[in-house]
Amino acid sequence: MARILDGIDAFLDQLAAIDFLPAFIAVLCQLARLFSTSQAWRNVLVAAYPYREVPRRLIYGAYLSGIGINAIIPVRAGDAVRVVLAHRAIRDSSYTTVISSTLVLSMFDIAAASTLLIWAAVTLDELPGIGELPNLRSFDFAWLLDRPLAAELILAAILIALAILAVWIHGHVVDFWGRVKQAFTVVRDPPAYFGSVVIWQAADWSLRLVTVWFMLDAFDIPQSAQNVLLVQVSSSLATLLPLTPGGLGTEQAFLLYVFGGAVPGAQLLAFSVGMRLILLATNVVAGFTALVLTLRTFNFRGVMKSAKDARSP
Repeated sequence: MARILDGIDAFLDQLAAIDFLPAFIAVLCQLARLFSTSQAWRNVLVAAYPYREVPRRLIYGAYLSGIGINAIIPVRAGDAVRVVLAHRAIRDSSYTTVISSTLVLSMFDIAAASTLLIWAAVTLDELPGIGELPNLRSFDFAWLLDRPLAAELILAAILIALAILAVWIHGHVVDFWGRVKQAFTVVRDPPAYFGSVVIWQAADWSLRLVTVWFMLDAFDIPQSAQNVLLVQVSSSLATLLPLTPGGLGTEQAFLLYVFGGAVPGAQLLAFSVGMRLILLATNVVAGFTALVLTLRTFNFRGVMKSAKDARSP
């Protein structure tokens, strides 16, 4: 938390020096990448429900709504909201299939994030080792890494909970695996998968890098392919287990480590927190605008209740 507050102070101190044109272009890139991912998700759902209408506008609204809520509430609460809204948009759909459709998108995301991580670890040797993680300031998982027994107990509890959930699903959800398989329909047709899903996800990841490029320019930090990739790797690692909105805190700790003094600490903190705040604000405004337009109401409590009910299959 101290690192986040330091970064906000540095960001406010340098606010007048920010070049707002590249920052504005970065915001446009962020909106474009959200549209790209929503298109990929819709195409997965279209393949899963070939005889149902999958409204483009409602699916885009559902995706944006989830992104907006994830921006302010940690632990991926927005994912439940977008599943609820997508389920409402597709007649006779099942929560199991809609939830599983997000796993189809995860395949490419995991491959892309892993490729960047391997590149940083092998080519540049810039990432901290496991033993160094607890010493990074504001690192979210330092408490667990310092206490291996507690970490092992928590992991065991999670595995037991998953096993109990699997038993419950088997007994209560009719044709569970059939519905999961339905979500992966597009994957079984490689040309359709690459032409309608992968191409949009590739656009998403390309726009992520372009967004970082313009953000570096906005904060007067040297623009290079290496710097862009290091920022993206730090961001991906920070959101791996989102204990804070947008991975705030962890991302700043990673960036200070990987840049290793090449950029002044205050300037790097201003960039990191400033970029995250700008993108979070973009996600919140876009998400809640989409939520209001989709639901035609400001009764968000009812939506969150439905989302909470949808967490169980």
